[in-house]
Amino acid sequence: MAQITSGIRAVLSAPAVYDGFQWLMGGHVGRTDFAHTMVRAAAGSRVLDIGCGTGELLAYLPAGVTYHGWDISEPYVAAARGRFGARGTFRCGLVAESEIAAEPPYDVVIASGVLHHLDDGEVGALARLARGAVGAGGRFVSIDPVLAPGQHPLARFLIARDRGQHVRAAQAYLDLVRPAFDDTTGVVRHRRWVPYTHWMMEAVRHAEVATPASGLPSADQRKS
Repeated sequence: MAQITSGIRAVLSAPAVYDGFQWLMGGHVGRTDFAHTMVRAAAGSRVLDIGCGTGELLAYLPAGVTYHGWDISEPYVAAARGRFGARGTFRCGLVAESEIAAEPPYDVVIASGVLHHLDDGEVGALARLARGAVGAGGRFVSIDPVLAPGQHPLARFLIARDRGQHVRAAQAYLDLVRPAFDDTTGVVRHRRWVPYTHWMMEAVRHAEVATPASGLPSADQRKS
């Protein structure tokens, strides 16, 4: 994982500063759109949020979801636990394949603002892990800053200074995730409050029975 955490970007490691910055950048509008358009969770859905940060996205999901959030930042995880309590389960560390294999399949795996922190090999590995975590009809959804034709100059300026060092064009994100899934699509969103451009992507697993490239038992096999 590659990101810049020095200089002025270091303050974003503080949960309150991070949440405040997201709000200033129009995060509420973006999360509402992402939750409604891509996540589409319902009561009873099992949701795995990889790189959940302070857990802000959980506030945009309906009551009754089974939510598991993972993040490598202890302060972020602590802030999420303090805010949401028993409504979600939050764990600090990298998502472990052994943990995924031991759990029932998820309906949705989320990577919100994660892929642009990962190199190509890491994105591919994450996509394969997500594939192994969902059952037939399960989905992997993501949102990241994107380099896009016609985007506002200020959006390009801000994106170029993101902590993540692997911001890509939309096609590059697609090409990295498609090999792990059966159907992968996405959409570019140009935000207006503070000009910014996001790529939202959805990857669907259609196969009823498959063995993930990681060697884990398939999610469908774990149902039995």
